[in-house]
Amino acid sequence: MSNTLNGLVALVTGASSGIGEATALALSAEGARVAVAARRADRLESLARKAPDEMLALDLDVTDQESVRAAVAATVERFGALDVLVNNAGVMLNGPILGADITQWTRMVETNLLGSMYMVHASLPHLLERGGTIVQVSSTSGRIASAYSGVYSATKFGIAAFSESLRQEVTTRGVRVVVVEPGFVATELTSHNTDPTMVAAAQEMAASMRTLRSEDIANAVVYAVTQPEHVAVNEILIRPTDQTR
Repeated sequence: MSNTLNGLVALVTGASSGIGEATALALSAEGARVAVAARRADRLESLARKAPDEMLALDLDVTDQESVRAAVAATVERFGALDVLVNNAGVMLNGPILGADITQWTRMVETNLLGSMYMVHASLPHLLERGGTIVQVSSTSGRIASAYSGVYSATKFGIAAFSESLRQEVTTRGVRVVVVEPGFVATELTSHNTDPTMVAAAQEMAASMRTLRSEDIANAVVYAVTQPEHVAVNEILIRPTDQTR
């Protein structure tokens, strides 16, 4: 175990599975004290038991501003500071725009886009105190929109725009902003779809390539946050070698 993040405090959202879980474990392995937050709090307890160091499990709904503020406050109360925010919570509900269930659109916008904005808003005063780092987990869908992912892509394009504006506001004050854009990763994300056609398409795509693993993205996050203070890795695009677009 290394200690490149010894003494630093990280808060990871959407930490109950996939990229969030892997990132929380990777940051902990580097010596960070980590608060793990998600709606499925029962999973967080088992995650905390896997960690090499103390983890704080927090019940968090990123769409609820009170819940967001409470999670940030609990992190700072337990560990005394906040150095790294990993905005990972997200949902993907793909399908055609014609005849779409609008409630799914609202859920994606509230979780993926507004949720990450709420987390930044609540965390930023603490991060400015410490010269911290904000990691925004986006997607290749935040660069290239495709049929049947219009709203999901819109939320991820939105994260890119928000993050660049945020970067320009805070970079000279010592806060680094990192946008991580994974391609196809083998996680639960595609299982959120309720459209059988979309589920089948995701399964077919996964079978056609050597997909990324959550740990691959976690390693990228660790790379970005362990750079010297004068180095800001603002954007990391990671695709499976076999993914063409």
